[in-house]
Amino acid sequence: MLQILVSAVIALVCVGLVYSAAAVRIVKQYERGVVLRLGRLVGEVRPPGLTVIVPFVDKLHKVNLQIVTMPIPAQEGITRDNVTVRVDAVVYFKVVDPPSALIRVEDYRFAVSQMAQTSLRSIIGKSDLDDLLSNREKMNQGLELMIDSPAVGWGVQIDRVEIKDVSLPETMKRSMARQAEADRERRARIINADAELQASKKLAEAAQQMADTPAALQLRLLQTVVAVAAEKNSTLVLPFPVELLRFVDKVQQSAQPGTARPVAHTAGTDGDAPRAVEQPPERTADPDPRGAAGQTAGVGAPRPAGQTLGTEASRAAGERLVTET
Repeated sequence: MLQILVSAVIALVCVGLVYSAAAVRIVKQYERGVVLRLGRLVGEVRPPGLTVIVPFVDKLHKVNLQIVTMPIPAQEGITRDNVTVRVDAVVYFKVVDPPSALIRVEDYRFAVSQMAQTSLRSIIGKSDLDDLLSNREKMNQGLELMIDSPAVGWGVQIDRVEIKDVSLPETMKRSMARQAEADRERRARIINADAELQASKKLAEAAQQMADTPAALQLRLLQTVVAVAAEKNSTLVLPFPVELLRFVDKVQQSAQPGTARPVAHTAGTDGDAPRAVEQPPERTADPDPRGAAGQTAGVGAPRPAGQTLGTEASRAAGERLVTET
């Protein structure tokens, strides 16, 4: 009899141990427990630590409350300005209501993933290419609001959404590169033009100062000679003033026969009023009549400047006029 009693006690202890093992559950710090008794939600959410359920009647579901990082597959779409782009992103979310995340949606991870892909395509179609490339913060906020609106009913909170990369076609990349190059060239030309304007103003001031002080131009010429001679070149190039060339040109023009000759005033023999007599041009000695200054037309050589066919006749007429006076 005693042996039977001991066996029964041992059996009860074993059953108790098995029951305890089936009834005791451990919930981790980052988890929360949701108990379904015969398929129905009962009680509050079980906190972290040791919890006990009714074996074979209750079923404990553990819901992770950590922030989940879920990459959104790259979505291809057409922007509002008709540019085909490929955008991928990443979404960060967490569960804030474990019973809703377990009961209201079959798989909240899959639901958030599909909603993120749909929202990403929608935001691509509503945005311009410039917004996707430069205004990322605004795009992220809009995408977060689109995903968070339906996720609130699932007990899920969207922490943040970030657009990772925007892939453009090669033709668009080349067009953008040409645009950037043209903009750089435009700015370089503006800078060069501004530099030329400033330099011209300074040169004008320097020219005015040199005009007031002629010695400054000579000093500048000597500085230029020193700068050129410092290179130890065999040929020395000196600047020739343009004003000197103009002076020589005026002298040559005044020496030509077509200019006015000096006029001598002589008194009349019979007491008449003095009359103007045109003086003949002075003769210069010419040792060689057939030289460069004495060649005549018909020899084949060109006539020197200022000599005409009627030079001798003009001289004879002038001599007669002087004799008569």
